Amino acid sequence: MKMLAIDTSNFVMGVAVVEENKVIGEIITNLKKNHSVRVMNAVESLLKDCDIAPSELDRIVVAHGPGSYTGVRIGVTIAKTLAWTLNIPLIGVSSLEALAANGRYFDGYIAPLFDARRQQLYTGLYEWNNERGLLEVESDRLVINKDWAEHLKSYNKSILFIGNDLHMHEEALKEVLGEQAVFAHVQQFNPRPSELSFLGMQKEPQSVHTFVPNYIRLAEAEANWLASQQKE
Repeated sequence: MKMLAIDTSNFVMGVAVVEENKVIGEIITNLKKNHSVRVMNAVESLLKDCDIAPSELDRIVVAHGPGSYTGVRIGVTIAKTLAWTLNIPLIGVSSLEALAANGRYFDGYIAPLFDARRQQLYTGLYEWNNERGLLEVESDRLVINKDWAEHLKSYNKSILFIGNDLHMHEEALKEVLGEQAVFAHVQQFNPRPSELSFLGMQKEPQSVHTFVPNYIRLAEAEANWLASQQKE
């Protein structure tokens, strides 16, 4: 089974092709550039380098959020279009879950995070199990950094925080958790699309037509529009 994975949910853009238990090819960049003009070129280049025609793909896996609203929409739109055009299954995976996979084998809990402004972060809690793989301990959410740290104090294990936005929240997390907080090395910050593929292998396909991003919260423009409608 050949799978194409796409992640544009944040500044990191990643595409990968995986076949069974083999990573055939992978492209990852962490640049403040427009994904919309880069990702399809990356997909085409990767497939060409791997000598794989689009018709040979069996599944599309996409990071469906949370993250940048625009980034998530770009990835989901491209993934849906490819899955519909090729008539193959589409699978969505949490962007945070894909990032948490970088903490495999850590002896404790894994808390991936993306900055959500105003001391808020998108995060969740995961744990690596050697037999069952990556397990969700607490679902993805939007939360104030110190509130999240206070909540995590009840766990009796070390917690690995991981992500490119870690520097924005490290001080607040460490202030509450002290030595219980462990901070990942920079080499672990970029989510890997190959990990996205392997996570997707464990999940059921979803309907292409009803598949939607998981923003966790509404975009500001959408929230303002709903508020105006309620007033009317």
